[in-house]
Amino acid sequence: MNDTAEATGHPAPDEQGPAPEPVAVHGTVAPGYEPVRDAFARNFAQLGDRGAAVTVHRHGSPVVDLWAGTRDHDSTAPWERGTAQVVHSVTKGVSAAALLLLHQRGRLDLDAPVSTYWPEYAAEGKERTLVRHLLAHRAGVPVLDRPLTPDEAAHPGTGAAAVAAQAPVWEPGTEHGYHAQTYSWLTGELVRRVTGISLGRYVAEEIAGPLGLDLWIGLPPAQKDRVGRSGAVSAPERGGGLRLRPRRNVQDAYGDPASLTRRAFDAVDPPADENSPAYHAAELPGANGIATAYALSRFYASLIGAVEQGPRLFAPATLALARTVESEGPDRVLVVPTRFGPGFMLHGAASPLLAEGSFGHPGRGGSLGFADPESGVAFGYVTNGLQKTVTNDPRAHALVRAVRGVLQG
Repeated sequence: MNDTAEATGHPAPDEQGPAPEPVAVHGTVAPGYEPVRDAFARNFAQLGDRGAAVTVHRHGSPVVDLWAGTRDHDSTAPWERGTAQVVHSVTKGVSAAALLLLHQRGRLDLDAPVSTYWPEYAAEGKERTLVRHLLAHRAGVPVLDRPLTPDEAAHPGTGAAAVAAQAPVWEPGTEHGYHAQTYSWLTGELVRRVTGISLGRYVAEEIAGPLGLDLWIGLPPAQKDRVGRSGAVSAPERGGGLRLRPRRNVQDAYGDPASLTRRAFDAVDPPADENSPAYHAAELPGANGIATAYALSRFYASLIGAVEQGPRLFAPATLALARTVESEGPDRVLVVPTRFGPGFMLHGAASPLLAEGSFGHPGRGGSLGFADPESGVAFGYVTNGLQKTVTNDPRAHALVRAVRGVLQG
C-alpha cells in the first residue's frame, strides 16, 4: 500500500467560524483508495472528529489503514496505530458472531426455546421465546421494571437474573424493538449456559485469539494503557442518521421517561463511567467491547472469507443465516423502521451500510463495523468523539460513501 504519512482536510467554504487546524492523517491506503483518506481527513475538518481510525479489508487483505488526532477526546496525546476505544453497540455484532459460531458447531439451536439452555428464563410468560427471537430483538424484554446500577449491570449473575424475571412488554416473537442494554445479559448468559464460560472469554478464545485481534469484551489489565478516553463532542447539524435525540418521533419518545425508548436506554441508571477501569474490565456483550479499527475490519473480513494469516470463521451456510431478515419494519424502541438478522443489523434506511447484502452493527456515538460479501469488503471505524447518533453517524457514513465511490469508480 502507498504510505500516506500526512494528509490534510479543509473546511467547506460555507462553514462558519475560523478554520480548524489541518489534521495529520497517518497510515496507508492502496492505490485507488485515496478518496477514503480524503473523507477521513474531512471528518476532522468538518464533522467534529477529535481522534479516530478507519480500516478497510478487501478479499481478506487491508486496503485502508488510517488514524489521526488524539487518543483522548480531551487531550493532546497522539492517537497511535494500536489505540483502542470502547465501541458501544458495535459489540453486539461480535456477540452475535459468537452465538452463530455455537450454532454452526451444533451447540446452539436457534429454533429452541431459550429455556432449553436457561430454564429460569421461562418465567413471566417467556417460555416460548426462541433463541432467534433473542438475537433479533424480538424477545420483548428491552426494558427492566427496575433499572440496574452500574455495579449490578457489570455483575453477570445480577443482569441475567433481572432479565429472566422480567415480564415481556410484547408477546415474544410478534414484534421487534432494540434491546439496547438488555442484549448484554441475554446473550452473555445464554453463552455461559451453553459453554460454561463467559461470552468475553469465548470471544477471546474462539475469535480474537485465532485472528490475532486487539478486541476484547472485558479488558485484560495488561491492555489498560491501550484505551483512549472518549467523550461527547459537538458537530455541525448536517442531517442524516438516527440520533439519540433526533427530530420528530424519536425525540418525543426519548423525552418521555415512560416510553420504551427512554426505558431501554436507561436500563442502567445512572449511566456508568465509560472511561473507568472497572467499566473496561466488565463484560457487557451488548455495550462495552473495546477494539481497534483494524481489529473490527479484520473480524468482519473473517466472517466472509479467509484473512491473511487467519481463518475464515463463518461457513457459507452461517454467512447466509447472518444476512437473513428476522426483524423488519417499525421498531418499538427506536421508533423508525429497522432491519435485523440474527444479531446483526442489516443495510437499511436507519443504518445504511455499503449495499443491500451488507451486515454488521453501529455503536452509539459513531463507531461502526460491517462486512459486504458481494464486494469482499470489511470495514471498521472507531472514534473517541461521541456524537448524538445511535445508528448512522455522519462521519462513519462519509467513509462508507467514499468506499462505495471507489468500488463504483
